[in-house]
Amino acid sequence: MGMPNYTEPADFMRAAINEAHQAELLGEVPIGAVIVKDGQIIGAGHNMREKYQQSIYHAEILAIMEACDALHSWRLEDCDLYVTLEPCIMCSGAIIHSRLRQVYYAAPDPKAGAVNSLYTLLNDSRLNHQVTVHQGLLQDECSQMLKHFFREIRQRKKLAKRKRNRGQD
Repeated sequence: MGMPNYTEPADFMRAAINEAHQAELLGEVPIGAVIVKDGQIIGAGHNMREKYQQSIYHAEILAIMEACDALHSWRLEDCDLYVTLEPCIMCSGAIIHSRLRQVYYAAPDPKAGAVNSLYTLLNDSRLNHQVTVHQGLLQDECSQMLKHFFREIRQRKKLAKRKRNRGQD
């Protein structure tokens, strides 16, 4: 069948959204990421923290690991990252250390975002590498996916609490 023909930034973000859906199917927070070099996806990942009980298994980290394997190098200088949620401090550090060229993220993360929301790590001139940042690509779709996921979790918890309380009567 071959790889889909992606040409536009929105196409790559849709690939990241597909990764996020994979995370959601596993009960993970639906965040997905892809890394692109010369118009080809060379790394992809989605959250896997719960499945493997590993705090560092964020979508961006897994995509970076796969891209490094594909290139046989830790340097991803001519590569761009597309991710459905603004990267956190850990992922921003990995982005800088990997020397990624550009980051496209969809939804801001006001509680943990380290690109624009809480910190501006990718553009900090005190660091040895800066990254071009594009925010808001398919933001509404990605924000809705996350809101829906957390709404479902809250409803399940509320239902479980009601069942427990009924059992105590």
